[in-house]
Amino acid sequence: MTSSDDDATIIRSGSGSTPASGPDLLAEHSDALPAGARLHEFEVLSVIGQGGFGIVYLAQDHSLNRRVAIKEYLPSSLATRTQAMTVSVRATRHAETFEAGLRSFINEARLLARFDHPSLLKVHRFWEEHGTAYMVMPYYEGKTLSQVLASGGPPDEALLRRWLDALLEALAQMHSACCYHRDIAPDNILILPDGRPLLLDFGAARHVISGMTHAPTVILKTGYAPVEQYGELPGLLQGAWTDLYALGSVVEFAITGHTPPQAVTRYLADKRVPLHSTAAGRYSPAFLRAIDASLAVLPKDRPQTAAQLRALMGPLVGAGPVAPASAPVPAPIAAKRRRSVYIGVGVGVAVLAVAVLAGWAMTGWRAEPAVAVVAPTVVAVPAPPASQG
Repeated sequence: MTSSDDDATIIRSGSGSTPASGPDLLAEHSDALPAGARLHEFEVLSVIGQGGFGIVYLAQDHSLNRRVAIKEYLPSSLATRTQAMTVSVRATRHAETFEAGLRSFINEARLLARFDHPSLLKVHRFWEEHGTAYMVMPYYEGKTLSQVLASGGPPDEALLRRWLDALLEALAQMHSACCYHRDIAPDNILILPDGRPLLLDFGAARHVISGMTHAPTVILKTGYAPVEQYGELPGLLQGAWTDLYALGSVVEFAITGHTPPQAVTRYLADKRVPLHSTAAGRYSPAFLRAIDASLAVLPKDRPQTAAQLRALMGPLVGAGPVAPASAPVPAPIAAKRRRSVYIGVGVGVAVLAVAVLAGWAMTGWRAEPAVAVVAPTVVAVPAPPASQG
């Protein structure tokens, strides 16, 4: 399995607010709904993209006269479109796995609909139909953080802090519900035209299906994934601190142009040079030491909550105090006893002008026990450019 198979929010190039070559894209995807297909008040206009676990369409909402994105659950290895608009499994043996992925897709939709933060994806509507499920999301435009960083030099501290403040507030809201992103990286952060960062790509169904087919496999971005994501290691549990490591890696990449060395390598012999040495004089000491703390190899040595990381950063010199973040998340020892939903994420495709679709759906979700990701096999997806060390 590769990163292209992820259940990602699909990013496609285009101009203006409409993806290019809509009919051509529809022709490329034999399982896609045709242009003009109606899903209640929504009319399919074109395919924005397709991953291994779903198809994303540009659609017109005739009720509210707006463009939206619709994501359809359609794991291509398990199911196909048969007659008319119906989705069916390819073989009876796939039915249980397909249904498990569908339930996860639905539960994730209901969960994410509970969140309300400008740096988290919004949800308009969700429903089941035609043997599958759909969700209606905003149609976003912007540039991925990868693109923004590629087009200029390292951001100054004030800009980094603006992005971090918004993202840490969004993560605090997720973490308070025992919800963890687990794939934060520059290509999963969209910078909107107003400068606001938006956290992209949620795909819990991918993890459920991957855990039920063949050998369980974990897809990771080296340099961004902490050591606890490389399988079940004694005492190394995943939690809020897992996302904080990835966010620290994003900051290191933004400042230095490279990620930290791979976490499993650091676990054996840590040769990472801390930012408070490599970037001294360009950023405040408190800021750099806070990011270094988030990149500690062991979970117990990192800030345990978004609020703790913000407190370590301290206020920007010449600015007011940093506002407190949302409710804390329990330390690693307690996390084992909590019911959690780990939200995995797909890999975005960088483009010069992007339309990003995401979000899930209606309220009333009840948390299910965490889906354990046991990983005797790990597929490490390199995160260019090459890591330091």
